[in-house]
Amino acid sequence: MVDWILEKPFAVAFIFLTAVACVRSQCTYWLGRAVRSGLVRAAWAKRMTSEGAERARDKLERFGWPVIPISFLTVGFQTAVNLSAGVIGWRWWRYTLAAIPGWLMWGSVYAAGGLAVFAGLAQVAQSSPVLAAAIVQTVIVTVLSIVAWTRYRRARRARSAQTSAPPIGACALEVDSATA
Repeated sequence: MVDWILEKPFAVAFIFLTAVACVRSQCTYWLGRAVRSGLVRAAWAKRMTSEGAERARDKLERFGWPVIPISFLTVGFQTAVNLSAGVIGWRWWRYTLAAIPGWLMWGSVYAAGGLAVFAGLAQVAQSSPVLAAAIVQTVIVTVLSIVAWTRYRRARRARSAQTSAPPIGACALEVDSATA
């Protein structure tokens, strides 16, 4: 199938791949909605429909929508996002409006060469499994290193913010000594 798409002009591949992204994400979203309808009838239905859950869903609908189109630039995460949108009960029209830029990005990336990259990686894996394993290991180590470095810097900033702030008791002592 990859060869068939790679042989087509960009416009044909783009339209086809965008349609694939549309159908796949909508099916995943509606699977999430089906799961939600089963969960709402379950024993913990009150938690899913409580005022707090509704408020959280509304906030996510208002501020969390950029996650949907961005997820289409990932592998695997997009399925989790689309399924989650259905499970938490996002309104269909809001979900679809948020997903349209993602469909277009997905179609563009894969039509412009994303499929060729995957085809090349598959060919490398067939010809040299050791090289393919080394590539996968390098990617994993790189991602884990970036995550570890980010967490380290965040923790270091949090520690420096705590040490630079005056102690809570010091402010109270200054106020007490000024009134005395």
